[in-house]
Amino acid sequence: MTIPGIWTNDNGGWQLSRPKGFPGEATLHRLIAEAPDLLPLAGAPKLAILGSEVMLGTGYVDLLGFETSGRPVIIEVKLAQNSEARRAVVAQVLAYAANLQGETAARLEEGPLRNNLQAAGHATILNAVSASDQEGSVLPEEFTATLEDSLKEGRFRLVFVLDEVPPELSTLVAYLEGVTTKILIDLVTVSAFEINGAQVMLPQRVTPERHASVVEQRRIRQSDSGTLYPGSDEFEASIDGAPEENRAELRRLMEWAHSLEAAGTARLQTYRGVSGRYTLLPRIQTENAGLITIWNDKGQPSISMWRSVFERRAPDFIESVEALISPHELRQGNVVTYPSNELLSTLAQAYERAAG
Repeated sequence: MTIPGIWTNDNGGWQLSRPKGFPGEATLHRLIAEAPDLLPLAGAPKLAILGSEVMLGTGYVDLLGFETSGRPVIIEVKLAQNSEARRAVVAQVLAYAANLQGETAARLEEGPLRNNLQAAGHATILNAVSASDQEGSVLPEEFTATLEDSLKEGRFRLVFVLDEVPPELSTLVAYLEGVTTKILIDLVTVSAFEINGAQVMLPQRVTPERHASVVEQRRIRQSDSGTLYPGSDEFEASIDGAPEENRAELRRLMEWAHSLEAAGTARLQTYRGVSGRYTLLPRIQTENAGLITIWNDKGQPSISMWRSVFERRAPDFIESVEALISPHELRQGNVVTYPSNELLSTLAQAYERAAG
């Protein structure tokens, strides 16, 4: 499949901007590792990349990640000009999957993923995935059970990322998805453009026509059990089910989030989990992430903060936030109950900086 391009109008008429391409596979590899959310995967799962060039068997998988449900994800990156992008890449990825099947979480943590986990300051796969889970969709017991079952049974998601999909690769993927129920395959193209001096990425999921209806039905059945909603209506409705003494605090946090939305510094989404957990997500307008998450965890209000997003979008506010939550540090996902008005005011300023 060839991406036709992006059309722009600079008052001189509509012009077709064609992809400028990637200088090498390493560039596309690094892009996916840094921003896995840009991949339009079937079922829209959240995933965390835990390792790059991870040894499985005698080869090295480009990227190894895990969905918040616990399902392992093998990602292989290729440029269409690479001859392996046609048939060899399929055998390559299936070999990785074959070597991953039969492993256990403990062996992965002590073996192929050990250095990656230690470098990120995590002891386990569960801890690493939870650290990037802004929605609060990770349920530890369910995650562990799904992970171990997936490793035992070979139930993986396989993702092929290319700048262009050769027809024979599309045919092979269609065949594999039509004859197996244990693996879910995503075929994704990512095209790079430069528009008015800005980098623009266009990711698209390719669904081969062959077996398309069967594949899509299975994808729906295998999607994550939590639900993501636009806006805050679902979160607001959940407040009525909280203990009476906690409702005022939940509404205070929700109204603060509404003020961000009114100021244009955030867009709101609500995630409803499967066990009575709701999260309100003030997302930065240009990202699928936010500086904080607001929790209604079975009626208990709190916020959690995300240092990696602060470092990327509002680093000047880390020191002032830490002063307000002292003696605690601003860490990835650390929880604050009943945040002060001063802290919320500072966080609102951080969102303004992040939006700008």
